[in-house]
Amino acid sequence: MALTDRVQGILLRPRQEWQVIDSEPATVSSLYTGYIAPLAAIGPVARFIGLAIFGISVPFAGAIRVPITTALVQAIVSYALALVGVYVLALIVDALAPSFGGTRDPIAALKVCAYSATASWVAAVFALIPLLSILGILGLYSLYLLYLGLPVLMKVPQERALGYTIAVIVVAVVLFFVVGLIVGSLIAVTV
Repeated sequence: MALTDRVQGILLRPRQEWQVIDSEPATVSSLYTGYIAPLAAIGPVARFIGLAIFGISVPFAGAIRVPITTALVQAIVSYALALVGVYVLALIVDALAPSFGGTRDPIAALKVCAYSATASWVAAVFALIPLLSILGILGLYSLYLLYLGLPVLMKVPQERALGYTIAVIVVAVVLFFVVGLIVGSLIAVTV
């Protein structure tokens, strides 16, 4: 399936798209090269352009631009950690599945993490113009996508899907908080 078709499907028709995703064969490599790598790049590229080219508008000071080397280091580190973060989160989703009555399946767990992240990856385009980056909140739709995808792909009973989703969200928040700290500390070193 074409990347744009999958993005449209998961964002506009998630219930039907999860059924299609469940029946498709996939490998870690195919998921990364065909979906995760291109979409995970949206945010880092948009932030790089937004911060280094457009800058942040500060009252009475004008636009303040981040040095290109700093923005580039941030983009590269953010991208690499996003790629690793999806995989680590998939390992956790897979490990938690039996606790919620689901079945372990590492490929299905990676599919859930990859495709449910679509909304947040696409919404990251708003970082292109730092003033609009608040619209990145639209990426919270990914939480709903996760809620819909977990029962289908991880075979969790519907009545346990909410608890599973909450557990995954808590783990994801901690995981991506740590990723943010790493990116922030690396940027502080390069400034």
